[in-house]
Amino acid sequence: MHGIIVTRKGLLEEIFSKAMFADNASLYTVSYRDFENAVEVSLPEFVKISENFELILQSRILLVAKGNHVLYRKHGY
Repeated sequence: MHGIIVTRKGLLEEIFSKAMFADNASLYTVSYRDFENAVEVSLPEFVKISENFELILQSRILLVAKGNHVLYRKHGY
């Protein structure tokens, strides 16, 4: 079978890269797990809170959306 398999980590990196460098990042929202709560913030705010993706692990990201279009949803969320 020939083709490219995109892992969850790769997909998130691709979405964030496109949003930050080729689109309007403020149109994107990120929902992430903070202890028992789900928190939703804009992508620029997420970058600030996570200190450029260092403090919040990708495994805690539940959902990424652009407007009403869901680009990524963690399995089971």
